[in-house]
Amino acid sequence: MANNAYDSLFEIIQALVLCHSPSGQEQEIDQELSRRFQALGLDYWQDPAGNLIVKIPGQDSQRNIAITAHKDEIGMIVKAIEPSGRLQIRRLGGSFPWVYGEGVVDILGDEQTLSGILSFGSRHVSHESPQKAQQEESPLRWEDAWVETLCTPEELAQAGVRPGSRVVIGKHRKQPLRLKDYVASYTLDNKASLAILLGLAQSLRNPWANVYLVASAKEEIGALGALYFTQKQSLEALIALEICPLSTEYPLQLGPDPVLLSQDGYGLYDEGLNQELRQAAQAIDILLQLAVISGFGSDASIAMKFGHVARAACLSFPTQNTHGYEIASLAAITNCTELLRQYLSVSP
Repeated sequence: MANNAYDSLFEIIQALVLCHSPSGQEQEIDQELSRRFQALGLDYWQDPAGNLIVKIPGQDSQRNIAITAHKDEIGMIVKAIEPSGRLQIRRLGGSFPWVYGEGVVDILGDEQTLSGILSFGSRHVSHESPQKAQQEESPLRWEDAWVETLCTPEELAQAGVRPGSRVVIGKHRKQPLRLKDYVASYTLDNKASLAILLGLAQSLRNPWANVYLVASAKEEIGALGALYFTQKQSLEALIALEICPLSTEYPLQLGPDPVLLSQDGYGLYDEGLNQELRQAAQAIDILLQLAVISGFGSDASIAMKFGHVARAACLSFPTQNTHGYEIASLAAITNCTELLRQYLSVSP
């Protein structure tokens, strides 16, 4: 049976997941986050890079720390429109066509959102058709996939569909599923982390330093929002909230225990900051899993790599099927919130 204590968290994640936010076209999630910040009576602003920022004043006004959770999601981008109205598409961020499968996608035109079908071609074919190789020999690539719209180029133009338009999984396919005390959905990366950010916005008061809660933009295409923010704002530390991939190559388990990273594909995290986070977890009896992972980067590791922050950490929750139909523990997401509240409330 599901734990009713997690009902509210699931509902928040559900609302966030259902807001489309492909990198660079994040207005729908911006509206949802703005509405929630206003309901909490918080002052917030949006910077030129698209980041949404809340500042929680601290006891020491000279010290600044930031917590980021990126608000963009992976998806597709229109490369070309064929005379038939079929869309040629390519990846936006770390997406793969075989992960999504054939089915409904939403095409975000400038004037109207249209439905289309992500298509790979028929299977009842011989070696005379390119789809036969996908069945037997080679992986499916974006170059082999397309979106069928059954619209004329004129109709697409009227809706504002053009090269550069974003395409995402259809909203009805994104509806999260509750599995006991777990949530399963597309785009938990990083909508579930936004739920942590909202939890801190609601409950964090009088921290030991000024805390900037940053819903960062365009992370999936290079942490562009976080790089802009950390270039403009002097910080003594940055902590990124993220998913953490589960795989046999990593000593991690799906469940309630958050993960603290020591290294990812962009470099080392700060050992001193990690120690402070481990001490905060120990103080409130939260168990932490520790990991070194590859093929991964965060706002924090990218900002530290480029010299924008001196100390960075990444606190995450273990997640199955990352960048696909993801599964994560609601308890782990909750524990991330509790750990950060403890860390920010008691000066290390």
